[in-house]
Amino acid sequence: MTENEIGEIVIGSAIRVHTALGPGLLESAYEACLAHEIVKSGLPVRKQIGIPVIYDGLQLDTGYRLDLLIDERVVIEVKAVERILDVHKAQLLSYLRLGKFKLGYVLNFHVARMKDGVYRVVNGL
Repeated sequence: MTENEIGEIVIGSAIRVHTALGPGLLESAYEACLAHEIVKSGLPVRKQIGIPVIYDGLQLDTGYRLDLLIDERVVIEVKAVERILDVHKAQLLSYLRLGKFKLGYVLNFHVARMKDGVYRVVNGL
């Protein structure tokens, strides 16, 4: 399965969660429900994965955490905010670079329609 195929499953799962719950909940609720929905599709999910910063050969465990890592390849950053800012997309791109992942999504559940809360970010490696 490719990263893009995983992404399609993630987006479908996010739409199902958003349809059932709607906007207005905390990020942690959406994260837990999204992880459950993705696992139901047969993909492995890891939550709150620590990711170190490597600088000048030194590994720094600085507390950065991926919300969800799907099939060890696709990173999901869950948000429940008024609007996605450029800094949210930059944060995800930094996570992709640090972990050497190719694809990630910022999913904002604080929207009327989930499709308006999906932001795809690609790391050119």
